[in-house]
Formats: sequence, C-alpha cells, structure tokens
Amino acid sequence: MVAPTFEFATAGRIVFGVGCARKLAEIVASLGTRALLVTGARPQRFGALLGSLQTAGNVVDSVAIGGEPTLTQIEQAVERARSLACDVVVGLGGGSPIDAAKAIAALVPNRQPSRTYLEVIGLARPLEHPALPVVAVPTTAGTGSEVTRNAVIKAELEQVKVSLRHASMLPRVALVDPELTVSLPREVTADCGLDALTQVIEPFVSRLANPMTDGFCREGIVRAARSLVRACSHGDDLQARSDMALASLFGGLALANAKLGAVHGFAGPLGGMFEAPHGAICARLLPGVMEANADAIRRVGGSAQQELLGRFTEVARLVTGRADATIEDGTAWIREVCAALGVRGLGAYGLTSDVVPTVVEKAAASSSMQGNPVALPQEVLAQILTAAL
Repeated sequence: MVAPTFEFATAGRIVFGVGCARKLAEIVASLGTRALLVTGARPQRFGALLGSLQTAGNVVDSVAIGGEPTLTQIEQAVERARSLACDVVVGLGGGSPIDAAKAIAALVPNRQPSRTYLEVIGLARPLEHPALPVVAVPTTAGTGSEVTRNAVIKAELEQVKVSLRHASMLPRVALVDPELTVSLPREVTADCGLDALTQVIEPFVSRLANPMTDGFCREGIVRAARSLVRACSHGDDLQARSDMALASLFGGLALANAKLGAVHGFAGPLGGMFEAPHGAICARLLPGVMEANADAIRRVGGSAQQELLGRFTEVARLVTGRADATIEDGTAWIREVCAALGVRGLGAYGLTSDVVPTVVEKAAASSSMQGNPVALPQEVLAQILTAAL
C-alpha cells in the first residue's frame, strides 16, 4: 500500500527529562527580554523555578489562570502584555495556563477583535501577524498542549469551548520535566492521565491518522496503559510519571497532526456547559464512542473498513497487553480503569437527558468531530451521551 500524503508540524524544540526545567531561565532569555509569565492558580508549588526566572530579570508581569481560560481573562491579559511591550510568553502549568499563554501570544500582535480569529463563535480568520514566541512548561501530564498549535478558550456568553488556531502558535520550546508532576494530587493525576490516554487513542483511529502519528500513538498507549493507575496510587514513582508525561507529549504530537474524534467533539460543549473535569468527560465517553464507531464500521463493510477495525483491535491489545484481545476487551479494560479511578457518570456534573439534544447539536458541529473515523448520526451520538449519564 502506498503511504498516505501528510504533513507534520510541532514545537520548534522539545526538551524532555527529569530536571530539565532548570534550563527555563536560559531558554526564555534566548527568546526575549520582556516576558509575560502565565501560571496556574498555585504557582508557589514551583518556587525555585520561579525564583530562577526572577533572578534572570526578564519577567515583567505574571497572570494566574485558575481554571479554563475565559475569553475575558485572555483579552485582559492581552491588554496588559501590550502595555508592557512583552516579547515572549511563558506558560507554566497545566493545559489551561499553557493554552492561555498561546492565546495571549497570538493576540498581542493581532489587534482585530478577538472574535475575528476564534472558531465556532467568531470568523475563524487566520492571524495577520505571527504569534509571539511561547515557552511551554507543562506541570501536568494530560493535554499535550505544549506541542499543539491551538488554544482552547471558554466563551462565557455562549457557554462553549472554542479554539484559536494558527501554525505560529506552536510553542517555540516545549520543556517537559516529569519531576514537575510529582506533587499532583491523585484526582488531578487521574483526570489528566485519562485525557492523555484518550488523546493517544483517538488520533490512532482518526480518518487523518498517518504513519508518523501512529508511532507516537502506539508508544503512548502502551505507556499510559501500564502507568496511569500506578501514577495515581504512587505519585512519587518517577518512572510512572515519566511514562505519563511522554504519553501526554505523544498525544499532543498526534492530535495536532491527525485530529481527534467524537469523544473530544462532545468534550468541548460539555466543558463549556458544565463544571466537569475534562479527563473524566473523555474517560466516561471513550468506551461508548469506540463501540459505536466499531459498530458503524462493521455495518459499512469492505476492505478499508476491515483495516480500520484492525486499528480498534490493536488498541485493545495494546491496553490489555493480550495478543488475543478483542475490541470489546479493550472497552471493558477502559471501563475497569475508570471504575478503579472513581470516574463518575456525567449526570454527577449536571448533565440531564433533556439537555442531551443541545449537547449533540453542538458536538456535531465541532472541529474534533471531523476527525472521527466514521460519521455518526445524531441519534447515535445521543445514545452514547445518554449511556454516559
């Protein structure tokens, strides 16, 4: 079979390893003289690292993002960065601060109203000017945001998560140090890890999967499967933490170049409408989406569909470690892991059956849904969502 045509783009430089975060001040200084630092709600967890940045003397302001970055927060931070003539942005934290850093860096030099560039609620026009350089330092292992070209932002008015996307938003440097994740609580480790697992499975079965992303996904699935529960129960296990940091990184590399699928198609509107952990949403929906996709592919039939079914079977064998595993074994394994980690039904976060049609309508229009291996009718999407209540 002739290899498919594809492109691959990622951060300008990826630095991985225990202790590599000590290079942060040096890297930031090489990219600019007036840095805006974007952190999570508790930056004091990384006092020594922040101290080295302050000693270097090129951080002129900081912004704390406590949860999903909102459009209002981003716009306020952009005005501050412009007024201080910032020329580099550092994102230190989970996916939310890193996404915020990328969005701020994109909008500082682009002065049209922010909705000009936003997908779904805006015009989705490309940036006129390249984004400022970003240094992304993840302190969780889940989103892979350190190597993606988009930022997810919560639009408060419309109650939906939307993306700001441009090639220049790929971080100039991704600095991935598993040691920064050791202090994460079990619940956060589980939430992020379930997101990482989903993000190495969905691109593998995506309609835009390619040989390069396949390698990242296979390696990421194996590492997440063997270390997710271990990282939750033994947070100081650096081997497990390294596996999850790599799974997250590989998921980011894959999704940025092969898209995601129906799980993340649902996660966007659900995250905008309800206060629910993103990874928990993904984990609760993943088995049902996998089963619905497999059923739809079986109904179509044909050699291409058999090859696609083989990918779902391979996922099952990778997560279970069994050469004879079936697709059903794989979804059962995911459900067992969710139960072990205490993942609750989506009804616990406020989702009710009467809201299902609204969520399905929003999900069907999402960009992630375009990567799903088959088109799922809205009645099937509704069944998946209802089963996850």
